[in-house]
Amino acid sequence: MSLAFLHAHDSAEPHNDSVWGIKWMTSDAVVSISADGTLKHWNSTSGQVSHALPPHTLGLVSLDTDPAGKQALYNTLEGLTCLLDLDSGSVIGRYESYARTGNDPAEPAWSVSLNPKGGTYAATGGSGNVSIHSAESATFGEHRSTLPSGRSKFGMYCKHSPDGTRVAMSSEAGQIYIFDLQSEKLLSTYVSHAMAIRSLAWSPDSQLLTSASEDKRLTLHDVRSSPSGKPGSGAVATFTGHSSWVLSTDISPDGRLVLSGSSDKTIKVWDIAARAAVSTIQETGEVWSVSWRPLPPQHGSPGAFVSGSDDGAVRWWRGAGAG
Repeated sequence: MSLAFLHAHDSAEPHNDSVWGIKWMTSDAVVSISADGTLKHWNSTSGQVSHALPPHTLGLVSLDTDPAGKQALYNTLEGLTCLLDLDSGSVIGRYESYARTGNDPAEPAWSVSLNPKGGTYAATGGSGNVSIHSAESATFGEHRSTLPSGRSKFGMYCKHSPDGTRVAMSSEAGQIYIFDLQSEKLLSTYVSHAMAIRSLAWSPDSQLLTSASEDKRLTLHDVRSSPSGKPGSGAVATFTGHSSWVLSTDISPDGRLVLSGSSDKTIKVWDIAARAAVSTIQETGEVWSVSWRPLPPQHGSPGAFVSGSDDGAVRWWRGAGAG
């Protein structure tokens, strides 16, 4: 089986450097961050900028949004974490994670993730642990707890499960750690890759997790948790076909397809059931970020997605047959 995806349009005003993060939201708008220090909020129909933040001195390296598409959480290269109100375009939370004060055990954040239940966000970085912080505007950034991985390998990426019960973190050494947020305990450790894991994506039902690694592979994990607390079976499939680092991944809203972007200048779409690539799209540069459209696709369409690459452009793609 193969699927065709067509290039719909490009952003009207591209970033001036690589697009390091992108999210297509339930509001149907898109948010992107770039190495040029800017965040842009896009109209998906026209590709025009709805609003943009003034450029930060250093690049923006991590991005997440809330389920309603009302807020965006982003992090800078040096560890300034900010919460943005997307309706007003104003920053409502700001935390300098690199400025240690008193007994604060926090560290400079690299990757950040908003809890979909609200109230907190997770961060990871040099220590290889996950720290939980307040996401409320009045107390934004206040340290709540630390979830230790037991390893001092750099935390590359962290992401909450859609049901808000767990958070996954990947390391520079190829491990994945899954923590339970209520008990603050480490549930599972998966050694699925030989090199750093650049990106993670949960399935909408919180039962599957994909990982994208510098070892050129994607791995699909069964991360179901039983009432007894027994973890899922772990790695159940490996997707190979990229010829260089896999930089980004996402799972479609119906849980059937995996999306990946690579430094080999391609985007691939994988069928989970068939364990195979069903579409390959040639890009002009390294593909740092990909995100599925979270809204249900038209009947007979595999859906739509957005990508960000080295040339600073945000590109919209749609399944053949979709409007």
